[in-house]
Parts: sequence; structure tokens; C-alpha cells
Amino acid sequence: MKKDFLALTDLTKDELSALLKRAVDLKAGKDKSACPLIGKNIGLLFEKPSTRTRVSFEVGVHQLGGNTTYMSPAEMQLGRGETMADTAKTLSRYLDGVVVRTFSHPGLKQFAANSTMPVINGLSDIHHPCQALADLMTIYEKKGGFKGLKVAFIGDGNNVCNSLIEASSLMEFNLTVACPEGFDPDPEVLENAKASSKSEIIVLNDPKEAAGMADVVYTDVWVSMGQEKETEAKRRKFQNYQISSRLLSCAKKDVTVLHCLPAHRGEEITDEVMDGPHSAVFDQAENRLHTQKALLEILIK
Repeated sequence: MKKDFLALTDLTKDELSALLKRAVDLKAGKDKSACPLIGKNIGLLFEKPSTRTRVSFEVGVHQLGGNTTYMSPAEMQLGRGETMADTAKTLSRYLDGVVVRTFSHPGLKQFAANSTMPVINGLSDIHHPCQALADLMTIYEKKGGFKGLKVAFIGDGNNVCNSLIEASSLMEFNLTVACPEGFDPDPEVLENAKASSKSEIIVLNDPKEAAGMADVVYTDVWVSMGQEKETEAKRRKFQNYQISSRLLSCAKKDVTVLHCLPAHRGEEITDEVMDGPHSAVFDQAENRLHTQKALLEILIK
């Protein structure tokens, strides 16, 4: 039976732990000769542009012995009105799996429901689970585990934040989200995570309170792709949510700073922090490759 990865909670805690362990081994160069995707073809269906997601999946699939086919709606019949359901049914006859990067999570779910091949969420408007895998691996590398950690996410309660909330629930670290009023995380994601979590998940408005004694401080862009019309109004509302040395002084002395990239330097994060000794931003970006390879090994049979 095929298994999809549309949200982080599509994995159990045990499956997630095993995936992270495998990713660590892959990064260390263990089992370099393993090519479980020989003869497999993985589609990359991207409605939104990408650097890290596209390149890390293309490289990862090739390193595992498989082939990739990149598809954009403008080059397909999706751009002329073919439905996601019909596209999924057709591509299932050609491919062994597909990574979909889309504006609409409901559309992604419809695609997966009509697909006989595994579907991976490369990003939707509600979830970014592949990013959360890399986040967890980076936290594990820098902190040695999860239990008892305090992670602070400061900024927009967006898809990255939603998946981090699910990560907190699964791996049992404490999470404090600080965002301006009206920019809270998805209420359904938050409610479900709190209901199943042994950790503390808090949403508030004060970034200094969130960063207080944090082990990890995480941020993302204030204006996500497709929201450019909101830029100026949003910047005004988020001006106190910048990750600066001053804000970082509220956290623990050995705090780790994360950012899923791309960064708008000078907006949500300063150059001083981004390039400073606490930053694990580019380790985090690299870990997209290793965690996604481990994910592909699990899903593509």
C-alpha cells in the first residue's frame, strides 16, 4: 500500500526517529553504495519556484540511483485547465513517486487521493514537512536530542511554523511561537498538536518573551512567495520581530539560530546573526538533502 508524506504527522514518532538516524548515517557517508532507486523515476511537479527543494531532491534522487522529471504547470495541461485529479491519474502510469510544490494544500490532498504512487509535499500553503525534517536533523546535530529543549519561532505563523508545531508534538520539545496579532499558526494544526503533545506549545505576541532562555531561535521571511502585494503593510507589523543580536541576548548563550531560507537579510534577520557563530542556517539547508534521501528510501518501493 502506498504511503504519502503530505504533513509531518504522516510519520509516527518511531518512523521519524528512524528517518533522522538514517539521514545522519547518509550524511556521514555510510552505505554509499546503496542505490534503492535504480530504475525508479521521480516527478517534481512545482507550481512555485524553488532553489533548495528542487536541487536537493534532484541531487538526492540521482545519488540514490533514480531519475527525475521536472514539471511546471505552464509546460503541462494543468496550465490549460486539466484537473489535479486527472493529472495525478495520468502521472501515476509513468512515475514511481512525485514531489508536489503547490499553493493549495486541499489541491495537494486531491492529487494524492487520485494518485497510485507516493506523493511528497514539497511545500503547500499549510505545511512544509520536508523542511521540518531538516530542522529536526539540525537541532539533533547541534543539541544532541530534543527532550527538554525550548525552541522559539519568531515571525509569521506560516507553513514552516505549522510543520514545526507538529515536530514539537512528535519529538516532545517545547515550542514558543511569537507572531503579530492576526498572523497566528493554522488553528487546526495547533489544536491537533496540543491535543496529542507531551510538550508545551505556546503562541504569544512578544518576541523577547519567546526568545527568553531559548535553546533554538528560528525565523522565516515575513512575506512568503505569492504574498508580495502585502509587503509594505506586513513589514510595518513585523518590524519588532527581527532576529538581531539584541533579541538573541535573551536566549541561552549557546543558542542555535535557524532560518529555512531564502532570507531577506536586514528584514527578519540581520547579517550579524545570519553569518554569526550561532547560525546553523547552511547546515540546515544541507540537511534537506540527507533527510529527503532517507524519506525517499522509506516511501519509494
